[in-house]
Amino acid sequence: MNASTVYDCSIITLPKNHQINGNLTAVSNGVEVPFDVKRIYYLYDIPGGISRGGHGHKDLQQLIIALSGSFDLIVDDGNVKRTFHLSRPNIGVYLPAGLWRELNNFSSGSICFVLASTEYDESDYFRNYDNYLEWKSLK
Repeated sequence: MNASTVYDCSIITLPKNHQINGNLTAVSNGVEVPFDVKRIYYLYDIPGGISRGGHGHKDLQQLIIALSGSFDLIVDDGNVKRTFHLSRPNIGVYLPAGLWRELNNFSSGSICFVLASTEYDESDYFRNYDNYLEWKSLK
């Protein structure tokens, strides 16, 4: 999977069921989400000026959504960086495995919601950018 590039990321528009009393968005494995979800987590109460992420994954795929507020997702394949500004709860960015990512520019009250393809596994992480670049060069 280390052959993934930032151009393999895609914006996914999730269905919005608009009703007079509010909107509802539902997602299903293999339908709106291009993988089977094994883990869900979310980031919130992030102090101003703080960045999150700053790591890569060998095998993990993710769908990242701004449930509330906004933030920037910076995706890096070792050659090219691509920035996505997320600010709508029915728009997500699909990240295939093999990419480095950072999250920053969080607005007040933002919630970053992540659907992940695997359970947490520390051995899947790259925490050091130089190690990530070395792994990418082995493709």
